[in-house]
Amino acid sequence: MRKLLLVLLLVMSLALVACGGTTTPTTGGEATAVTGGEATAEPEVEATAEGGETEATGECTDELGCVDIAAGDSIRLAYMMVVAGPDQSLGIDSRRGVELAIADRGEEGVLGHEIELVGEDTACNAEGGQTAATKIAADKSVVAVVGTSCSSEARAAAPIISDAGLTMVSSSNTAPDLTDPEKHAAGYLRTAHNDKVQGRVAAEFVYNELGLTKVATVHDGSPYAEGLVGAFEENFTALGGEITAHEAVGPDDTDMRPVLTRIATGSPEMLYFPVFTKAGGFIATQSNEVAGLEEVALMGADGLYSPDFINAASSAAEGMYLSSPDFSAFGTAYSDTFLPAHEAEYGEAPISAFHAHAYDAANMIFAAIEAVAVETEDGGLRIGRQALRDALFATSGFQGLTGNITCDEYGDCADPFIAVYEITADDISGSVVPTTKVYPTE
Repeated sequence: MRKLLLVLLLVMSLALVACGGTTTPTTGGEATAVTGGEATAEPEVEATAEGGETEATGECTDELGCVDIAAGDSIRLAYMMVVAGPDQSLGIDSRRGVELAIADRGEEGVLGHEIELVGEDTACNAEGGQTAATKIAADKSVVAVVGTSCSSEARAAAPIISDAGLTMVSSSNTAPDLTDPEKHAAGYLRTAHNDKVQGRVAAEFVYNELGLTKVATVHDGSPYAEGLVGAFEENFTALGGEITAHEAVGPDDTDMRPVLTRIATGSPEMLYFPVFTKAGGFIATQSNEVAGLEEVALMGADGLYSPDFINAASSAAEGMYLSSPDFSAFGTAYSDTFLPAHEAEYGEAPISAFHAHAYDAANMIFAAIEAVAVETEDGGLRIGRQALRDALFATSGFQGLTGNITCDEYGDCADPFIAVYEITADDISGSVVPTTKVYPTE
C-alpha cells in the first residue's frame, strides 16, 4: 500500500482499569498520525506489570489469557466484513478505512511492531458471521477484531468472539439490540451510531421537513432493518404520523409486487424501506409499476448508501432519500486530509458510509494496545485480553474522525451525526453515492 500523506491529530484519552491484576496501564499526551509512513510522535504510555515491573515475566495472569508477540513479529488484527456479493461495498469501504489506519502507522506500527491485517468475508447474514467468527476465534494470534459489517452477522458472531476472549469493534452495526443490556455480548463495541438515533432523525425529517403524515414501512427480517423500522415507527407515530402498512420481504425476494399492492391500498405518501441492496433495488424499481404508488416518496437508510444500490435501482432512485452519517459534521481532518488520502490510495471517493468509523475503530484498538501491552524479556510484547477489553470499554474523549468517541458499558461509542441525502440524476449517471444533503439544513 502506498504511504499516506495523512496528518491527523488524535487526542487519545483512555481511563483504563486492568482486571485480575495483570497490568496497571496509564496513558497521557497525544498521538500524532504518521506523515509519509513515519511516526512523528508516540503517545505517552506506561504499562506496569504486577508488582511494579515494566517487563512481563512468568506466566500470563490475565483472566482471559494473553497474546505473546515475539520481537520482530507483527500484531495481527482481524476483520469480519462483507467483501463479496451484492452488499460488498459496505465491507470493502470499511476495510479500506482500516487499511488507511494501518498505513498511517507505517513500519513502526504499534509499539514497534508492524500490523498485519487478516480477515473473513461475512456475507451479510448470520451464517456468514458465525462461520467467520469461528475461524477467527480459532486463531490464537489474533489480538482484536474490526467488524462485523451487518448486524445480522454480529448477532451470531459476537458471542463466539466474546467467549474466545477476543474483543470486536464494529464500524457499521447499527441495530439497537446489539448494545441492549439484556443481549449485549461481553466483547462487543461499535463506533457506528445506534439506530435509535437514525430512526428518530428519519422520522423528524419525514414529518417535520417534508410534512408527510402517512408512511408505509418494509423490512427484510434482518436485525438492522427491523430495528430501524421499529425506531422510525415509534418516533413517527409519536409526532402524530400514521403507519399505513408494516410489511416484510425476504432479502433475496425478487417479486415485490404482491407486497407493494397491499401497501397501495393504504394510500401512503411515503414508502420507507431501510433494507439492503438486492431487496432495495427491486422495491424501488417495482414501486413505480404498482397503481397508487407511482408518485409516492421513497426513503431508505445507510444499508442502501452505496453505488451498488444506485446501479440496481437506476432511474427509479432519482429523488429518493437516504439517511446516513452526516459527513459534513466530521470536520476538516476528514474532508481535507482523509478524503484526499483515500482518493490517492484507491482512485475513488469512499463507496459506502462507514470508512471513517472503521478508521476510528482501528485506531481505538491501537491506542488500547499501546496502553496495556507489556514488554517481554526478549523484546516482544504481551497483551492481556481482558486488559485490552477493559481499555476499549474505558475509551473516553477519543478524538476520532467521526467525533468525540466515548464508550458506555454496553459498547455504544459513537458521537452520532445523522443526515438525510437526496439521490440525484448525476449520482445515478455517475454510479456514486449521494452527497446532496437535505436535512438537517442548519
